Amino acid sequence: CSDKMNSLCIKSLMLQIAANWIENEKKEIAAAKQAYMAEHCPAPNLGGDQATLMETCKKLHALIDKVDEERYDLQAKVGKADKEIDDLKIKVVDLAGVKKPALKRVRMSADAMLKALLGSKHTVNLDLRANLKQVKKEVKEEPIEAGDWRKNIEDKADRKKMFESS
Repeated sequence: CSDKMNSLCIKSLMLQIAANWIENEKKEIAAAKQAYMAEHCPAPNLGGDQATLMETCKKLHALIDKVDEERYDLQAKVGKADKEIDDLKIKVVDLAGVKKPALKRVRMSADAMLKALLGSKHTVNLDLRANLKQVKKEVKEEPIEAGDWRKNIEDKADRKKMFESS
């Protein structure tokens, strides 16, 4: 029982450490994002007359167009890379071959199979021989060959009587 407690303590400790790591990583990402924004996106100077504001708007529009072009190029690259990854995954599967799982043979009667398929609500008794056609079989007598065991059947009957009387 103490082994179970130790493993639970270790698992909870690992989860706490992982949670702390995730929290620290989030803080680092937020700090990196603010540093990037401060470096690449300075606050616009909104003071001045209308001509200065128009010039600032034109610069912002030019920056937006540049960013949109980069975003489009990156999306195209990512799409191409995703397609290559999918193609490579398909090639890996083709090279490995499709392995069929080993299936176990389950012996099941027709009634049990129908019950499994239709559910327990439906009870069906299936007599597979009920609708079969009746055929009369003609018995043909075969000629007895010299080495046939049926030839000496009467001789064998005497031996049987010998063993039965003992």
